[in-house]
Amino acid sequence: MKRIPLGLAAIAAISVSLYAAAHGNVTPQSVDTKGLPQLGEQWRDENPYKGNKLALKIGGSAYTQNCARCHGLDAVSGGIAPDLRLLDRDCVAIKNEAKKKACYKEVDGYYLSSLRQGKVRNGAVYMPPFEGVFNQEAMWAIKTYLEDRRTDAN
Repeated sequence: MKRIPLGLAAIAAISVSLYAAAHGNVTPQSVDTKGLPQLGEQWRDENPYKGNKLALKIGGSAYTQNCARCHGLDAVSGGIAPDLRLLDRDCVAIKNEAKKKACYKEVDGYYLSSLRQGKVRNGAVYMPPFEGVFNQEAMWAIKTYLEDRRTDAN
């Protein structure tokens, strides 16, 4: 395993923290999901808004206001956080339709879990939890936007 010199690691850590601090205190913006079919209290395990044009519009706006600062404008990552256009890239090439559907469902579950619970590693918050900030409709609208961006990424 190649070791990174301590000075270089320190510079990288400072650069990343300065970049993150440049955003200042970030307050999530509310998402108006009026007009979307209401999903109820039970969390869905698949995106119910696939192909829904209103969800795409709402999701694009919500992504820009709440996710772009880390995941990049138009979902094109600048390297700070994962490129979400690639979230379900492994599913695209699957030929068997049943396996492809199962793959998308699994990715939808991972996406929803990540958004609801956030990402914490070794006590460091990489992504805050959004459950209680966004409703289910907003979360699935953002996923609809990411699915649309995926088609542009391939």
